[in-house]
Amino acid sequence: MGQQPTTERTISVSVNGETYERDVPTARLLVHFLRDDLDLTGTHIGCDTGNCGACTVHVDGAAVKSCMLLAVQADGRKVATVEGLAGDGELTPLQQAFSHAHALQCGYCTPGMLMSAKALLDRNPSPTEEEIRIAIQGNICRCTGYWNIVEAIQDAAGGGT
Repeated sequence: MGQQPTTERTISVSVNGETYERDVPTARLLVHFLRDDLDLTGTHIGCDTGNCGACTVHVDGAAVKSCMLLAVQADGRKVATVEGLAGDGELTPLQQAFSHAHALQCGYCTPGMLMSAKALLDRNPSPTEEEIRIAIQGNICRCTGYWNIVEAIQDAAGGGT
């Protein structure tokens, strides 16, 4: 049996405000496009099944797990990764709150947590603790830093301790 030819498609996608045009295999996941083709390695690969949230990015403003989306599905869309959060090298209030509240133990879940938290705060600038917990429930922290993560998001929203 011969191998099936790899089918590629040209996509144009805006990532963190910069437009990229690339030929990509139609089966390439968005997470691999970001990490391997664009060298944006802040988006982590945790499970490849959509369970852990380490690969969370924003597509057209919505938090999505990039291991569950094909790169070709991002064609013509705006993608934001953790690298795009801070402008001019300055941490955002959310990133500062994560640092202040010690919400990053091993740090593996941090990019996905930040992106999920930003999506929440973009649509609800004053979430309750319950709303925060619901917003990050698709992100696994194996170090059990949830208390500090919730506190950091509350601080960034102006409602923390």
